[in-house]
Amino acid sequence: MNERIRAKEIRVVDDEGKQLGIMPPYDAVKIARERGLDLVEVSPTANPPVCRIINYGKYLYQLSKRQHEARKHQRSIELKEVKFRPRTSEHDFQTKRNHIAQFLDAGNKVKATIMFRGREMAHRDLGWQMMQRLITELGEAVQVETRPKQEGPNLTAILAPKKPGGVKPKKAAAPAGTPGPKTATPAHPEPVAGSGAGAVSSDS
Repeated sequence: MNERIRAKEIRVVDDEGKQLGIMPPYDAVKIARERGLDLVEVSPTANPPVCRIINYGKYLYQLSKRQHEARKHQRSIELKEVKFRPRTSEHDFQTKRNHIAQFLDAGNKVKATIMFRGREMAHRDLGWQMMQRLITELGEAVQVETRPKQEGPNLTAILAPKKPGGVKPKKAAAPAGTPGPKTATPAHPEPVAGSGAGAVSSDS
């Protein structure tokens, strides 16, 4: 700013946006002083550097105001976790599904976790069916960011809010002649015998 500008020549723009041409900083500072303003280097990497004649205090205020507005409109995305058990009751399932829908609607991501304990490990297919049902019922509100996968005793998936024009969840495979729901197919090799379209079982 002003006498601190070290370039030999600068391109000068005045306070009305007019190009004043290329000149030494000394001459530009003189013009700025005559107008009761400051000379501020706004593009130091240009050749030659670009400087503007402006009210520096007002410039700092407007810059601070823009940065404050930008921070105010930034959305902090959180990763929420909602846990299920393979034999979660119908009421609890619906309640937790609604909580997930609310988190997604608020712009947050959700880690859906189905926890297996003890003998439940022998019936992991129930958990896969529940996860598939959850994704199907959330429908257009969700996109599957990380497909369902078994992590130790837990089955997990990362769900994200659907972005306008974003990638839609893939349709699950369905028997011939039966339309499948709009949903993402968990990465799991074996379909559950007798289950509906898109249901996926765990490893035997």
